[in-house]
Amino acid sequence: MEEYMSRKIVLNLAISLDGYIASEDGSFEWIVGDGSDKLDTKNKYDFSKFLEGIDIVVMGKNCYNQNFHLDYKEKTVYVATSELLDDYDNVRFVNKDIVKVILKEKKREGKDIFLFGGGKLVDSFIKADIIDEYIIGIIPTILGKGRALFLGNNPKIDLKLDEYVVDNGIVICRYSKR
Repeated sequence: MEEYMSRKIVLNLAISLDGYIASEDGSFEWIVGDGSDKLDTKNKYDFSKFLEGIDIVVMGKNCYNQNFHLDYKEKTVYVATSELLDDYDNVRFVNKDIVKVILKEKKREGKDIFLFGGGKLVDSFIKADIIDEYIIGIIPTILGKGRALFLGNNPKIDLKLDEYVVDNGIVICRYSKR
């Protein structure tokens, strides 16, 4: 059987036009469209459909502290942290190499793995070059400063644009590795 049935690691997040995923304080109220549907595509991005296709969510401790894990009670949530914390309910704390842990999960049978964020966590997956799909919503805002998506010194990763959607001035691009 071909390997196309294996689960994917999917980065799905919004960035400002200048490459930030959050304000300096971690806030994200700027993640909104421009109020115009003039350039909207017929097809829309369906986030709930995306969520149906995943069973693991991976996030950093800052995202956990902002209670993002509460949105994913039906999924297994892995939280990268330097602290030694006890797992509970659907939450698994990982204070060792999160990339290795998730690569092990990827080899198991299941749905796709949602790489939620933040920047430091995502950076380790980019540097390991194990993200299968990048879904990036480009917000029509230049933040000027904040938490960057790309922290530099990354490998060159060639991508292929598989789909794009324009919704309220937000361009959502879905890329896979070439």
